Amino acid sequence: MTIYEQGTFVGRAWNPRVNGPSIVTIRKDMIWDITSRDVPTMARLLQLDNPNHYAKTFPGQILSSLTDIESTIQNPGQYNEDGEIYLLAPCDLQVIKACGVTFASSMVERVIEEKAAGDPKKAETIRMEIGDLIGHNLKNVTPGSSQALEIKQILINEGIWSQYLEVGIGVDAEVFTKCPVLAAVGHGADIGILPTSTWNNPEPEIVLAVNSRGIIVGATLGNDVNLRDIEGRSALLLGKSKDNNASCSIGPFIRLFDDEYGIEQVNTAELTLKVEGYEGYVLNGTSSMREISRDPIDLVRQTFGSNHQYPDGFMLFLGTLFAPIEDRDIPGEGFTHKLGDKVVIAEPQLGSLINTVRLTTECTPWEFGISALMDNLSRRQLL
Repeated sequence: MTIYEQGTFVGRAWNPRVNGPSIVTIRKDMIWDITSRDVPTMARLLQLDNPNHYAKTFPGQILSSLTDIESTIQNPGQYNEDGEIYLLAPCDLQVIKACGVTFASSMVERVIEEKAAGDPKKAETIRMEIGDLIGHNLKNVTPGSSQALEIKQILINEGIWSQYLEVGIGVDAEVFTKCPVLAAVGHGADIGILPTSTWNNPEPEIVLAVNSRGIIVGATLGNDVNLRDIEGRSALLLGKSKDNNASCSIGPFIRLFDDEYGIEQVNTAELTLKVEGYEGYVLNGTSSMREISRDPIDLVRQTFGSNHQYPDGFMLFLGTLFAPIEDRDIPGEGFTHKLGDKVVIAEPQLGSLINTVRLTTECTPWEFGISALMDNLSRRQLL
């Protein structure tokens, strides 16, 4: 039995028959188009009281097979012109939010980036000076607790306090907007890094799907592509580091919560990452949700509430444990992407998200925005 037979999976696919996106689900290894006037968008589907029931029972029509969808990954692109059906990011009108510094190990690496001012040549020395000290003291600390505040004061006295430690162990989590609505790419697409970046890496993460009522309705996988050199120069460059053409990947499908899969499974998820370079290089990594410092439910609460609403819901990246430090080429400079890298993020209950690294200037330009979506749905008489 495949994972797609164990739960309810929904997503979006580019449908050349209508020259636009379709809302899809999986039934017996086939992709079914379940778009309707009641559910023209993924945001609307996740607003339903029982999206699982709709996904399982709406008649729909067969759009493709999983096998055929996978074959399009050999020719990725966000919006190609060759008539192929391929997967898009499984969200549409949802705002795409992300949490940073939610794991102790990755928190240490953010501090190192800052202290190195984005220079990978300095990272190893700084890692030896402060990495062990910070990691040892903070691994089992509950953010915002009295113990965390005591450690904060100790680190200030030792002169190694950082804004990343503030959001890592302080009361307030780091929550930022990863990219605009509809800007994320999906399974099989190219992902982009800036031509000026020389120190960057993938970030394998669980992404929660949350509706406008603040209810977590499902989960999927994401790659929060990170430019370490740019963010390391200044945290005020977070937008330039995080939000670029094709720099956010989500997919392949959202697994809807039900009696068999929910937040408990998210909290124990074990993500794997594999980077395969054209030169034969292979990097393997993991990110265990068991080691997250902040409760995912609390992260949702810090994103949504009386002080901030999302009428169409939001997608929330939960952060990653993964921060590669092994050298790829030059001793002491750690890992960075090379063009053509194949990135595979996988989790046994959510599937695999596969993307290929290109320059942002070489990825398909993002042109199908909110206006284009509304025009397309209107022509299809879905609005």
